[in-house]
Amino acid sequence: MDRRELFGVIGATAAGLTAVAGASEAHAAQGGTNDMHDRCAKDCASAMNACNKGFHHCYRQVAEGKREHARTMHLCVDCADICGTAAALVARMSPLMAHTCKAAAECCEGLITQCEKLNDPEMRSVIEACHSCVKSCREMVQAMSGR
Repeated sequence: MDRRELFGVIGATAAGLTAVAGASEAHAAQGGTNDMHDRCAKDCASAMNACNKGFHHCYRQVAEGKREHARTMHLCVDCADICGTAAALVARMSPLMAHTCKAAAECCEGLITQCEKLNDPEMRSVIEACHSCVKSCREMVQAMSGR
């Protein structure tokens, strides 16, 4: 991993964690909490972190000559970015959060499919985090469509 990739991963992780931390403050300022928003922001941030770890694992595998991990590596880093953006927008209750939640759910579903093809136990945490993100994001999209 070169320096730019490392700084990108670190920056995306920090943004996601900041978004999740900011969600609690935003909800407290509104006089309460919204469990759906909190859960969705946390699940998106967890998926982002798992995807970044999955990226690193796949990067090592590709470096060792296991080319079948290349597509998954690419999807992991892209999914991490989308999930991080969704976490941030949900945390600040953006009017655009339904769009990013839909995108995050679709990206996670694609990554799950790709990870399952690898049958790599190291990718199990990515699959699990993405499943949680899909569930929370689909619930958020459903709730937002009723408004």
